[in-house]
Amino acid sequence: MERQEWGFKENQELHAAAAFTIRNILEAIMGNIDETATGKQMIHLGHGDPSIYPCFQTSPILETALLESIRSTNFNGYPPGVGINFARSAIAEYLTKDLPYQLTTDDVFLTAGANHAIEILLTVLSRPGANILFPRPNYPIYEARARFSPLEVRHFDLLPEKGWEVDLDGVKALADDNTVAIVLINPGNPCGNVFSIEHMRKVWIFLVTSFLPYVIAEIARELRILVIADEVYGHQAFGQKPFIPMGVFGDIAPVVTLGSLSKRWIIPGWRFGWIAITDPNRILQKTGLADTMKSALVIAADPPTVIQGAVPYIMKNTPDSFFLNINKLLKEASHMFYERLKEIPYVACPHKPEGSMFAMVMLKIPAFADVVDDTDFCMKLAKEESMILFPGYAVGMKNWVRVSFAAEPKVLQDAIGRLKAFCFRHAKNQ
Repeated sequence: MERQEWGFKENQELHAAAAFTIRNILEAIMGNIDETATGKQMIHLGHGDPSIYPCFQTSPILETALLESIRSTNFNGYPPGVGINFARSAIAEYLTKDLPYQLTTDDVFLTAGANHAIEILLTVLSRPGANILFPRPNYPIYEARARFSPLEVRHFDLLPEKGWEVDLDGVKALADDNTVAIVLINPGNPCGNVFSIEHMRKVWIFLVTSFLPYVIAEIARELRILVIADEVYGHQAFGQKPFIPMGVFGDIAPVVTLGSLSKRWIIPGWRFGWIAITDPNRILQKTGLADTMKSALVIAADPPTVIQGAVPYIMKNTPDSFFLNINKLLKEASHMFYERLKEIPYVACPHKPEGSMFAMVMLKIPAFADVVDDTDFCMKLAKEESMILFPGYAVGMKNWVRVSFAAEPKVLQDAIGRLKAFCFRHAKNQ
């Protein structure tokens, strides 16, 4: 008998997950833009990709490194699942500079960008009944990827009135014996914050003493909670607080760090990242989690071998002056953005950005005559001003927006002017 229906159908769960991705949300907003109607060229402050601006171009060193890698013809074949060893060693050496421990080749796994690293970690941690702690606000890919695992997601708050520090009391209320990991993003995406060394120490003391008060010391060393340190914006700190990697506390609890070339080197399209283990007590080896990561990577996509081949040269030869200039540009842009935003009484930025490329801006929705929420705000702003911001609901903060200030000064000035005009035009009693 002939089947009446096709045996396949759309995946509703995939649709739901994709709805929370940055790309899908931004594409929906961009659909409202008509530059011909507004007479204004599009300004995109919705994502962290300033590579289109001349002042944010990557170092020529990277172009040289990639060309040399291609011309060598040594990197046209399949790499090992965990990455080419000398590229892994270069990342280990790069990270070790900021740590009191020596990382080795075996501590580093290469990924096709940080999003791939997130996918790998959530896959290896997944098991029925387990839960994971995410910050609120959060980077949306964590939420999207978690939908494909049995992990229960629980959210702890970052406190804007305290510079987006972790609400430790909130973490304490959420965590239990089934908690497998906590995610900490530093420098912050989407908040633009940088954790102080004092606050990081408080987090670690809390994690160690709060979860394991009744077990013997030997078991205490095999902590029940893994700290995932998302440091994609590592070293992009330009305020009073220096960037301190979470790995400095690796002797207290094992740290798995996510990193990438994308942001610090301004090459998000290269899709090269890493997972690094800082675990001098070798807890992840003893528990088998390190081997599980290797198994997950063997069946996953690899970063291009030609980029892996270029990594040692990039790590060794990128001049400090390049990084200093990028941070200088970000500092100047964040200051301009923060100060000029004070001209708009209908929005508020509670904490001046001090790292990454982002700021969270609160919308005073009751002050608007015809804006109902953050999504409506972003859609109308795109239609009327050809300008893109990222709605806060997608990072867990309804009626806020995430703004990337990583743009050329004249573009950022224009963007703030458009935002100001839009807000005053839609305010009550105008």
